[in-house]
Amino acid sequence: MNRTEFITATAIILFATFVLGWIASWIFHRLTRVTRADMSQLDNLARELHDAEEARDQAVADLEAAESRIKVRLTEVEGELQASTEALGESRAEVEELRAYIERRLARQQPPGARP
Repeated sequence: MNRTEFITATAIILFATFVLGWIASWIFHRLTRVTRADMSQLDNLARELHDAEEARDQAVADLEAAESRIKVRLTEVEGELQASTEALGESRAEVEELRAYIERRLARQQPPGARP
């Protein structure tokens, strides 16, 4: 095998390798190509995902608003409870004062030898 034959054989082998690689690449891309149906399905999935994210965001906003209203109401109820507790304590003190006053008045009205 002389030099020219060697160069020709090498060129043919390299060209054949290039053609086989190109055919393999074409077949691979042809098999893994995204079809219009796949794109339509992906578009539908993206739209549904977007709608679900919007629904989630709306639910979170509604939840935060409800939590805020509940916190305000809880603060109001705690204030009312504290005011009621203070009023009850004042009423109890007033009742005790009245009992003591009544007992003193009754003690003064009883004759000295009478039994209570």
